[in-house]
Amino acid sequence: MFKNKTTIFYTFIAPILIFGLAVSFPGCKPDPFAKVELEFWGVFDDSDIYQPLITAFNQENKHITINYYKKNYETYEKDLLEAMASGRGPDIYMIHNTWASKYQDKLYSIPSDLMTLKGFQDSFVDVAYQDFVINNYIVALPLYVDTLALFYNKDIFNTAGIAQPPRTWDEFLDTVERITTKDSRDNIIRAGTALGTARNVNRSTDIISLLMLQSGTQMTDQNNTKATFDQSVGDFNPGQRTIQFYTDFANPLKAVYTWNTRMHYSIDAFYEGDLATMFNYSYNLPTIRAKSPYLNFEVAPMPQISIETSVNYANYWGLTTSINSKAVNEAWQFIVWLTNKENAQKYLEASKKPTARRDLVTWQRNDQDLGIFADQALTARSWYQVDNLAIEQHLADMIESVVLGTATIEEAINKAASQVSLLMK
Repeated sequence: MFKNKTTIFYTFIAPILIFGLAVSFPGCKPDPFAKVELEFWGVFDDSDIYQPLITAFNQENKHITINYYKKNYETYEKDLLEAMASGRGPDIYMIHNTWASKYQDKLYSIPSDLMTLKGFQDSFVDVAYQDFVINNYIVALPLYVDTLALFYNKDIFNTAGIAQPPRTWDEFLDTVERITTKDSRDNIIRAGTALGTARNVNRSTDIISLLMLQSGTQMTDQNNTKATFDQSVGDFNPGQRTIQFYTDFANPLKAVYTWNTRMHYSIDAFYEGDLATMFNYSYNLPTIRAKSPYLNFEVAPMPQISIETSVNYANYWGLTTSINSKAVNEAWQFIVWLTNKENAQKYLEASKKPTARRDLVTWQRNDQDLGIFADQALTARSWYQVDNLAIEQHLADMIESVVLGTATIEEAINKAASQVSLLMK
């Protein structure tokens, strides 16, 4: 395990080696400020986001040089694993919030003198603790936490006489019925929302995961050895009810029918003004504005089952250190420095991302773009995924089999749960 290697080496082996060298060579003492060069791999953020921060860190720690490389997201994980397998790769790298379990043998946990569990809990929102603490060891630190939110076309809402976005799913159902337009043959001319299918709805599997979590679905067992999202609680099966709710939007026999497998991809339909609402993350804001600068849209909090209780869905990345690094202490020193309040705030200002730090939520709350996402981070959740890409495929297949009529809801969810359980063996 990651922590054992760090603890054993730095607590027992390293002091013995250093002491032995000092005794053997009295004139030779270890230099705590020996030159160290760290390689840092990231995704999405350009180097100009990090360079001012790296420069400031280097001014305080002149013996540490950090070289940042932005990697292609499409090949990032493949390149990372290949580099690590050959004993190379970065000292510092980013992992998705669903990757911690599968990377735990490829990283060092943070030394306790740099951050304690209590310090982590006090500094970051709860979902970060859920995702990045394994067996009481902190394996990564986040700079931001993004969440799903409601994107809506204000012009369509104004024309329909809807003054405020829906806060609950009951309100949302009513809204969709009011703003969906169809021709005399029941063909959809303007969709009220992009829900119901999988392949042409961006982040459809995140949305279905969120709906399951909101409905009280237990996604896995306590030990994360088996998927349980197909199981009933008494006479109620929240997973099945969630799939029913979701796929109704693509069922022509339902009042909320507004979407189908022939519709344009959800984000494109929203850009073009043919889709009234969609659910997505803050990182899509710049893209929407670039592709459709005159689109009159806003973002609202994610609808909830009840306004008394909020459950949101997290999607973010964290920083960690590689098992191959020869300067793991310096690497963690930089990560801790980068994610402290002052420097995290500078990063968020430059990158336009919602905060992962609890003490920056109030600061970001008034931001027109990010305030909603910052607030939602406080109630964000995720679930244990041993292989997020494979799980996304199984959940998408589950949705599509119901929509296409090749499986009942019960058959589809049982099959998906069995497939996910196999991944966890």
